[in-house]
This record gives sequence, structure tokens and C-alpha cells, in this order.
Amino acid sequence: METETLALAQEIDFSMWSLFMRATFTVKLVMIVLLIASFWAWAVIIQKLIDYRRARREAQMFDMAFWSGEPLDDLYRKIGDTPRSPTERVFVSGMTEWERSHHDDGRLIAGAQSRIDRSMDVAIAKEAEDLQKGLPLLATVGSTAPFIGLFGTVWGIMHAFVEIAKAQNTNLAVVAPGIAEALLATGLGLLAAIPAVIFYNKLSADSDRIVAGYEAFADEFATILSRQLDRS
Repeated sequence: METETLALAQEIDFSMWSLFMRATFTVKLVMIVLLIASFWAWAVIIQKLIDYRRARREAQMFDMAFWSGEPLDDLYRKIGDTPRSPTERVFVSGMTEWERSHHDDGRLIAGAQSRIDRSMDVAIAKEAEDLQKGLPLLATVGSTAPFIGLFGTVWGIMHAFVEIAKAQNTNLAVVAPGIAEALLATGLGLLAAIPAVIFYNKLSADSDRIVAGYEAFADEFATILSRQLDRS
């Protein structure tokens, strides 16, 4: 009897596709949701890795131009009204407010320093918001995917027990397929959640470092403008 049971179990197809096709509609829906969440999370991860790499490269290139000794007015005119990188946008926001803080006769309008600082702070906040777009999705996938997968597993096991009761047979050939289909949902939940959590933590730290670089540049630029204000 035991030999016959093992032979029947070996004849069952336990491939991923077969397990999916044998699952109930609810478990199939759970699996599809988890697969979509996983692909979506990976799309965000890849896009953010590309964006952050480009942001670091552009910041490095602008720093070289900023500290090259070229007059800031010339650099500002060279960039024009269409800054291409986040650091350039922070710089342009500060320089634009600097120029607006002068009367026609060249005298400074009172409160120029605070307006310049606020202008650059607003620009940095916008860049930080752009950098962090998509990260809440990773956090959501990382926190909810295991529970969605667990729901699919519980539902699948419940259905498997119902089928066992109907068949009035608890041998391996009857029990194994239902349990395997149910556990596949948990596996897919973990497959979606683990990379999402890992890269959420990494990308959040990378975003904070990039924004800190923008803030450091804004502080250095504000110090330079403050010297000009004091001389004026």
C-alpha cells in the first residue's frame, strides 16, 4: 500500500505551472497579485538605481565646475533657465533669488540672505521628493506581501482539507498536491517581500546621502553669498 502511494505521488506534476493551474481561483488571484507586485517592485528598484547613479554623477560634474574658479555669474549664465541636474537647479534657485534681491541701482534689498536660503531649501525639498518617489511602494510590498501570501496559503490548506474530507483518504497522493499549492503562495509572498525590504533600506539610505550632498552644497553656496552680502 505504501509503495502504491509513493508511486501515485511521483506521477503528480509538482512544477510551478502545474501547482498554479491546480490552485483554486482565490489562490490563483493571490499568486497573480504577488507576481505583479514583485515585477513592479523590481521595476522601481532598477529605475531608482539608475536615477541615483545619474544624480551622483551629475552632482560630481557640477561640483567640478562650481569649484573650478569660474565666476559664479558666468556659470549661472552658462546654465541658463534650463538646469539639467538637481544640483544645478539648487544653484540656479539661489542665484535667481540673489539677482532679484538687488535694486536697479545695485543696492541690496533687506532680507536677501534668508530669501536665498529659503529658495534653495524649496529646491532641495523638490529634489528630495523626486528621489523618494517609488520608495513607498517598496515599503508597501515589503510589509504586505508576506501576509497576502499567508492568506493564500491558509485558503489553499483549507480547500485541501475539504478535498481530503470529501475523498475520505489521507494518503500522500491526496494530501501533497493541495499542501504544495498552498505553500506556493507563501513562497511567492516572500519572493516579493525580501528584495523589496532590502532595497527599500538601501535606496532610502542612498537618497538621504544624496540629499545631504545637496544640503551641504547649499550651505557652502550660502556662505559664499553671505560674504558677498557682507561686503556689500
